[in-house]
Amino acid sequence: MSSERVIVAGVDGSPESLAAVQWAAQDAARRGCALRIVHAFVWPALYAPVMVAVPDEPGWRRAAEEMVAEAAAGAVAVAPGLEVSTDVQVQPPAAALVAASERACTVVVGNRGLGGFTGLLLGSVGVQLAAHAACPVVIFRRADRPAGHEAGRVVVGVDDPHEATHALRFAFEQASYRGAGLTAVHAYQWPAVIGPIDVLPLAYDPDDLRAEERRTLVRSMSEWAGKYPGVDLRHTVVQGRAGAVLTELSAGAQLLVVGSRGRGGFTGLLLGSVSQAVIHHAGCPVAVVR
Repeated sequence: MSSERVIVAGVDGSPESLAAVQWAAQDAARRGCALRIVHAFVWPALYAPVMVAVPDEPGWRRAAEEMVAEAAAGAVAVAPGLEVSTDVQVQPPAAALVAASERACTVVVGNRGLGGFTGLLLGSVGVQLAAHAACPVVIFRRADRPAGHEAGRVVVGVDDPHEATHALRFAFEQASYRGAGLTAVHAYQWPAVIGPIDVLPLAYDPDDLRAEERRTLVRSMSEWAGKYPGVDLRHTVVQGRAGAVLTELSAGAQLLVVGSRGRGGFTGLLLGSVSQAVIHHAGCPVAVVR
């Protein structure tokens, strides 16, 4: 099977990572992909004081292999007939997943864990993966609030459509595979004075501004709608900060898709406020597409 038809899932044995593997398995089954489950860690001996005894290498590897075997069994349980392989590596987890992304169409990790893939929000593995992976990265999040207006749909943040080609393609493909509707969301803010010589227009109509933002979004999505006529496309324009808007609309969605670069509302995803809001608070899994 070609490298582009493999989904990689990182696992560390935590309930969140096992749930992420099952999400990845179902996604792989829909897309006709194979699933590769990866666990990577560094031997404790590398960090232990000289006189401190640590478990033997075979024992750690055996435990790791049992962990990925459990994850593989869970994947097959939710996606019978799926082609599943496992891989245990002795190297830093971020490096292992970034390398695996070179031969994958998607990498999936949980947003909480026990060890190698733990603490996406506080640790470095998820951030490094989102910044350097060669394919889309899905951060699995459990639904943690009542479903909202976009429940059951795929939601994609749209800032500059010309710079978000890969994110839009991923979002439309996901909606098509799932038989779900797609909601394209554009957040905007009122005109503001940002410099000492800037002036606001003498008068502007908020309704006119909103209508123009919507017309722009509809025009920008027309080509994609033509490529995916079977996808129920909904255009949503909201005044507000992008992170807060996407977080609210993600409640109950099947997937939230964002690009990792943009201009304006969705810019600076990896390090800025949008990424913080979405990764910390989204009410569904989040896909970051570079």
